[in-house]
Amino acid sequence: TAGCPTIISRSEWGARAPTHHNGRLPATPGHVYIHHGATPGCHTKTDCIQRVQSYQNYHMDSHGWSDIGYSFVIGEDGNVYEGRGWDTVGAHTLHHNTDGLGFCVMGNFMTHAPNDLAINAVKSLIHCGVQMGKITHNYVLKGHRDVGQTACPGDKLYALIKTWPHYHH
Repeated sequence: TAGCPTIISRSEWGARAPTHHNGRLPATPGHVYIHHGATPGCHTKTDCIQRVQSYQNYHMDSHGWSDIGYSFVIGEDGNVYEGRGWDTVGAHTLHHNTDGLGFCVMGNFMTHAPNDLAINAVKSLIHCGVQMGKITHNYVLKGHRDVGQTACPGDKLYALIKTWPHYHH
């Protein structure tokens, strides 16, 4: 879709099938929750594919979830990796999985912000979602820490998203 970032499909990154069907979101989401992976980052498609596979394995094998929890995962290679996608209830933000989408930037952003490729991909993904009617035009942007006891999405990424339009504590 024009204006959308490159989205690497689940089949392209080798996603495992969900263990059971995760329901559709009840309405167009009005929130976008920003996360970080709290892991080393990735800067090439090959490395990012391995990283997103590791996130899915962790969510499914350690947490016992049906699939990767995030709606989309963003790499510092500038690509967006499809998680549960636009329309499926996620497992990313406790008590907020049905009112918003969870976008996770791969890496640990406590001491440094993501690179411009990742930041531009996140912004483009949000814009794309609004243009396609997958996110409400008056959406609210939040960091994971705004709704939970966590350091996520890292101090530096959090400071950055607080300057973006639609951010609200």
